[in-house]
This record gives sequence, structure tokens and C-alpha cells, in this order.
Amino acid sequence: MNYRPFLLSLIASLTTLGAVAPAAAQQQRPIRLVVPYGAGGPIDVTARALAERVKDSLGPVIIDNKPGAGGNIGADAVAKAAPDGHTIGIAATATNAVNPWLYAKMPFNAATDFAPITQMVRVPNVLVMNAETAQRLKINSVADLIAYAKANPAKLNYGSGGNGSAGHLAGELFKKQAGIFAVHIPFNGGNPAQLALLSGQVDFNFDNLATAAPNIRSGKLKALAVTTAQRSSALPDVPTVASTLKGFSIDTWWGLVAPAGTPPDVIAKLNQAFVAALNAPETKTRFAGLLAEPVASTPQEFGAFMKSELSKYEGVVKATGARVD
Repeated sequence: MNYRPFLLSLIASLTTLGAVAPAAAQQQRPIRLVVPYGAGGPIDVTARALAERVKDSLGPVIIDNKPGAGGNIGADAVAKAAPDGHTIGIAATATNAVNPWLYAKMPFNAATDFAPITQMVRVPNVLVMNAETAQRLKINSVADLIAYAKANPAKLNYGSGGNGSAGHLAGELFKKQAGIFAVHIPFNGGNPAQLALLSGQVDFNFDNLATAAPNIRSGKLKALAVTTAQRSSALPDVPTVASTLKGFSIDTWWGLVAPAGTPPDVIAKLNQAFVAALNAPETKTRFAGLLAEPVASTPQEFGAFMKSELSKYEGVVKATGARVD
């Protein structure tokens, strides 16, 4: 019996299987999603929620928390990863808009080292006053606050979680656009800043909505306005700062990026999966508990947005004089 045809057929089959097996393994290789902050925070929670929702379309997505240096360590890990679609990460207000102007030395270039995938989330900040202070000074709106500041130069102050923090930068942008002066009092974190506001040590703060909301609802804090361009669904009766100061918009945001050079078709596939996850009703309900609004976008839209935010914060950070060496 001639076994030669059988052996040739068997070798061909094994060769084919050998070629297919690595490809299949490549498809099943997990995606690493780098979160440049510690576990348990809002960014980490939203990243894990999306990772769970895209597993059917993208396969397993493993969260890799790399906190430190204001988010720069984790962002740098993404920037320097292989551009093959298997490492993606979170780009946030701090890492991709504020830190480039705040830190004397940056390990990555925020403008060129990332390929945008989609924005994920927007979390409004809110301009709040101690309710008793607002009543005593007869301040019920942003216009009232500006009028009082102009009539009483240097009598107002505001608190923040520290030099270069979101609250500090929002306060400086507000002062600049309103044409007023208020003394900035930095605290060691957002919680001490809010306690100072609640006790009347400072007059107003720009606080994260999720943090401020319980005290707003209890009547201890008076919400004058939210800082996003549109009203927040969490506080629909509270106007925007922009309704008084045209163009004012400052909030906390984050989204998904890949290393620069990641192929466009890979970016498109990632975008499709994560946008579907962001638009799912279950995602919106989950994020609402964090007072975070899902924001799905095209890669081009997110790229243009990050570029505009980087430009905006250059002037804001430089005006504060804040610097991290």
C-alpha cells in the first residue's frame, strides 16, 4: 500500500492547523486596559463596567491599575506599549490636558503619543457656596456672586483640593472670565476643602458634583451653577455658569486611547465595541449612580476634543503659576 499520498495530506493538514492555531491564540489574547489611578475610584469603576460589557465582542479585557505621578505613570505605560490593539488605556483631564502644563518634565507627549478611541465620561463640577454664607451675602446666582465680588474687592475667597487641582483651575478660569478677584486657599485634598466650605472658612468652591451632591440636597450647600456647557441631569434645576459667562466650560472627563500608530482598523473595531457599551441602557444607569454622564464619540471627535482641552488648560495652568517639579 502506498502511504505517500496519505502522509503528504497529513503533513499539509498539520501545517494548516499550525498556521491557524497561532492566529486563534492571537484573537483570544486579552486586551490590557491601563487605568492610571488606583482601584475603587470613579475612573476605575467605569472602566471595569465597560470591560465587562465588551467581552463578547472583544474578548477578555483585563484592568491594570498603574497609579502615581498624577496619572502620568499609567499614561506613559500606554504611550510606550506596542501599537497592536492589545494595550489601551484611560486618558483623563489631568493626564492629557493639565499635567503637560503642570509638570516640569513629562515622560510622554500628550499631543502625539496616543491614538484616540472614544470619550467615555463627563462628570460636571459645580459652583457651591455655604448655604448660610450665601443667604447672609444675598447671593442666589452666579450673577450675584460676580456683582458682590466686584463691589467688594478681595473680600471673597475660595477653596480647592490643592494647587493645580480641578477646583483650583476652575476657580482661576472663573475669575479670569468674570473679571473678579478672590483669594485661593489650597487644602490637602478635596475632602478638607469641602469641610472648610461647610464650616464657613471659605466662601465658595468648585467641587465635583458627585462629592457635593449630598450636601446640596441636605441644604448645607447652595449650588449656584454647574460648570458643563449643558445642565446636568443630576441637578436639572441648576443653571450652567455658561448661561452667565458665555463659553465657560470646565469639567472632569476621561476616555479611551491606544498607543500612537495603532492601525486604523483596530481603532475602528475598539471604537465600535466601546461605543455600543457606552450607549447601553445598563451602562447609563450604572454611571448615573456615580453622577457621571456617558459620552460616546468617534475617534476623530475625541481627538479634536482632547486637542482643544490641552490648549485651554495651557492658559489656565500658566495663569495659576502652579508647577510640579
